[in-house]
Amino acid sequence: MRAPHFPLVVLASVLCLSHSYTLRSSVSWVVSSNDVVEEADLSEEEVAPVLLVDGAGLWKQAYPASNVLGDGVESPRELTEPETDNVAQLSSSRLFSYRLEKVQQAGSSSGPPPHQETARTARYIAHNSDWGHLATISTQDKIKGLPFGNIFSVSDGPADNSTGAVYFYVTPKDNTVSDLRSNPFASLTFSEAEGEFCRQMVYDPEDPRCARLTLTGKMVDVAPEELVFAKEAMFSRHPVMAKWPVGHNWFFMKLELIQVWLQDWVGGISLIPLEDYFKATPF
Repeated sequence: MRAPHFPLVVLASVLCLSHSYTLRSSVSWVVSSNDVVEEADLSEEEVAPVLLVDGAGLWKQAYPASNVLGDGVESPRELTEPETDNVAQLSSSRLFSYRLEKVQQAGSSSGPPPHQETARTARYIAHNSDWGHLATISTQDKIKGLPFGNIFSVSDGPADNSTGAVYFYVTPKDNTVSDLRSNPFASLTFSEAEGEFCRQMVYDPEDPRCARLTLTGKMVDVAPEELVFAKEAMFSRHPVMAKWPVGHNWFFMKLELIQVWLQDWVGGISLIPLEDYFKATPF
């Protein structure tokens, strides 16, 4: 009569015996530093997890401790083991979108001017920027009449000859050039975050101490008598442009300034008179 209950008794006994055991879905093990270096030659998908192991060492490369930590605080260098060259090289190339090694600015071997020297700071940024963001009024069908931004390589002169006038090398095939043919007025914005200064100081690009400059004016074709200098200005800073396909009908333009807007410190912005801007030197 009690036979039907026998399976239930067996099942209850098994559960009682196994109550102190748990199932693991993964296994962990210790990887030596030698093993990490040997893995450095694997594919990108295999290397990525290894690179995430030493986050403190990677942070140390991007932001030197001397610029971040006060006296008496242990730096990441003191808290972590030194990275091998192979792992450090892979870290910087795979996990950052910018170069960590020293950035060679166009005409400067030193840092920016004091922030109180606003005209000089504006000229420094304009001269040392290799590219900027140009905003126009769009002629594209879906956004006609709305702002449109685009990135352009620029130059205000060769490395040793800053003029303050910004030159462009453009093609009629570009939407921005179409916009300019309809409305030639535009604003060109630079950020000091392009160089190494803001990273060295650990300034976010939106931090007012990481200077930003907006030049507003009228975009015009470069006059024939100015073409030789415009070509030297652009091609000396962007040599690859000389090899761009001629079928795109490239030509030179420059921005005739109306306003110079600068924010390089807390407490507000500076509108720099054009006379002061052109008199200043970036060097």
